[in-house]
Amino acid sequence: MSSPSGSSSDLVESKEQLVSYIESACKPAANWRIGTEHEKFAYNTKTHQRLPYEGTPGIRAVLEGLLQFGWEGVYENGNIIALLDGKGGSVTLEPGGQFELSGAPLSTIHETCSEVHTHLHQVKQVCEPMNADMVGLGFDPEWRREDITWMPKGRYKIMRDYMPTRGSHGIDMMIRTCTVQVNLDFGSEQDMIRKMRVSVALQPIATALFANSPFTEGKPNGYLSMRSACWADTDPDRCGMLPFVFDSDFGFERWVDYILDVPMYFVHRGDTYHNVAGKSFRDFMVGKLEGFEGQLPTMGDWEDHMTTAFPEVRLKKYIEMRGADAGPWGNLCALPAFWVGLLYDETALDEAEALIEGWSVEEMSALRDSVPRNALDVPFRNGTAMDVARKAVEISRNGLKRRGRISPKSGLDEQQYIEPLESIVASGTTFAQDLLEDYETKWGRKIDPIYDACRY
Repeated sequence: MSSPSGSSSDLVESKEQLVSYIESACKPAANWRIGTEHEKFAYNTKTHQRLPYEGTPGIRAVLEGLLQFGWEGVYENGNIIALLDGKGGSVTLEPGGQFELSGAPLSTIHETCSEVHTHLHQVKQVCEPMNADMVGLGFDPEWRREDITWMPKGRYKIMRDYMPTRGSHGIDMMIRTCTVQVNLDFGSEQDMIRKMRVSVALQPIATALFANSPFTEGKPNGYLSMRSACWADTDPDRCGMLPFVFDSDFGFERWVDYILDVPMYFVHRGDTYHNVAGKSFRDFMVGKLEGFEGQLPTMGDWEDHMTTAFPEVRLKKYIEMRGADAGPWGNLCALPAFWVGLLYDETALDEAEALIEGWSVEEMSALRDSVPRNALDVPFRNGTAMDVARKAVEISRNGLKRRGRISPKSGLDEQQYIEPLESIVASGTTFAQDLLEDYETKWGRKIDPIYDACRY
C-alpha cells in the first residue's frame, strides 16, 4: 500500500525510528488506495485432495504456469514460492499451499474487482489442463492435518514447531484456513486511531457476515466460522481483541510498543530463517538477541517482525482488516466494499463511530468470542449481531454512494459490490448456514458436492 521510508537495510537504533516508519505512511485522502487479498484452497478435481507442492497437479506447477502471464518468480532455495507483477501485486503461498493474491494498491473497488477477475481467469487457464481448481471457503471442509503438504518456506518450519506451544489450533490456522482481507490507508495519526477503533469494534460483525466454514473432516463442526474459532486458540501473545486501541493514549507509539512485546519467530538472512522463536525484539535492538549478540536489527527485520503479529485488525503502513472467511467470487469484492464504505467517507466514519459509541471492551470481546459459533444470531445489547450488521451495511452503502466512483465500463458506482451482504441481512442466513442446509438436504450429508458448489 505504501513505499517503505528509508532503506530496509538501515539499522534500527531507536524506538522513534519505528514510530516514524508508520507515521510516514500518512497521506491525503486523494491518495488513499485499496489493497485486497484473498486466499483459496487448490485441489485435485479428480480426488478433491489438496494440491501438494510437487507433481502435476501441484502448487509448483501452478506457479510456473502463471509465469506465462508476465509474472516474475520469487525463489527460496531453488523453489518457486511466490510471484510478482511489477505493479505492487503478488501471489504468495500460505503454509498448506493456500493460494493467495495480494492485490496492488488501487483507487476503486471497480479496479480491485477487475484485478480479482483477471487473476482467477489466469488461474483457471493454468489449472484446468492439469485437473486442478480453486475453492473459496474459510476452513478446509474435508482433509486432516496429516493429509496436507507443507510448503517449502523456511519461516513456516519455525512457526510449525512453535505454534503447538502456544495454542491448540495454530497448526489448523496455518494449513486449514483461508481469508479475504482489505488493506486501507489513513491520513493522520488521529485518522488512524478513529479507523482502528471502528475496525476493531466491528470486526466481529464482518466475521459474522462472511461466516463460511461450517465443516471439518467432512462433517459439521458446530461453528459457522471455524476459521475464526481457530484464531481464538492460536497464540495469545499475538492474537486477540486489542483492548488498548480504546485507551486514551493509543497512537503510533503505543502500537510500536505492542509489536515490540510480541515474541519473535525468526531472523531472515539470505535464504536462511534463523529460529529465535519466543525471543524479544527489544533485546535485538540493544544487541542482546541470543545468537545475534552485538548485532542490531535492520528495518527489514522490523518489517518482517510486524507481519508476525496476528490480531484481526493489524496496523503496518496501512490498516489490515483480517476477520473474514474466504468465500464466493462476490465476497472478494464485498469485503473491500464494506470497509471502504465505512472508513473512506467522512460521514460514514462519523456514523460508524456513533454506532459503536458506548460499547465496552468486555462487550466487544464477548461478541468476538461468540460469533464463530453463532454468527449474526449472537445476542448483543438490546438485540442481536444482525441488528448491528444491518446498520453497518446501510452505513457502508451510503458511504460508497457518496464516494461516487463510477465505473467507465458499467456506469455504476461502488454500491453494487455491497449487494451480497445486503442479501445476507435481508434473508437472515449466512453462507455457512446455506451450506449446512444443502448438506442436510441436497447433498445427502456428503461433503463432496461442496467443491462444485464453491469453486471459482
